[in-house]
Amino acid sequence: MESVQRVMQRIAAIEQRFQQMQPVQPAAGEDSFAAAMTKAQAAAAPAKKASAGRQEIASLVQAAARRHGVDASLAMAVAVAESDLQPQAVSTAGAAGVMQLMPETARSLGVRNVYDPRDNIDGGVRYLKQMLNTFGGDVVKAVAAYNAGPDAVRQYAGVPPYPETRAYVNKVLSLCG
Repeated sequence: MESVQRVMQRIAAIEQRFQQMQPVQPAAGEDSFAAAMTKAQAAAAPAKKASAGRQEIASLVQAAARRHGVDASLAMAVAVAESDLQPQAVSTAGAAGVMQLMPETARSLGVRNVYDPRDNIDGGVRYLKQMLNTFGGDVVKAVAAYNAGPDAVRQYAGVPPYPETRAYVNKVLSLCG
């Protein structure tokens, strides 16, 4: 759980950097500090709502990890690396949702709606568990297979020499500490 907390703290720190607001200047005729603060709070409301959404997504990832016997910090790291916990994310290759499931993979896992975070995350964590089982618990190979597919990992007897997959494996491993 400590590593999950570290990932969540990193996410919160990154969100804070992007959510820092420019000082709000009162409009003409609005010389009160209170009026400026009210505008600042209204501008910050969508960011707070997005943050709450991210916490809900993180809770879904943790619950799915427990349900499927996957280390929660690993599942969280994959979700962050895949989509930064964004349910509407779509890759150029066609992978979709929080866990970036390819359409064929989603179908094989029984995922009905890749944009439904609960359905997508459950499928993604089950797929991660399948990759862990396929590669005898070898996290590096399982993570590489999540990205490049199990056939590529078998073909190269480990992490394929694809720059994207190597960077992905490094990112996931660094996120789960």
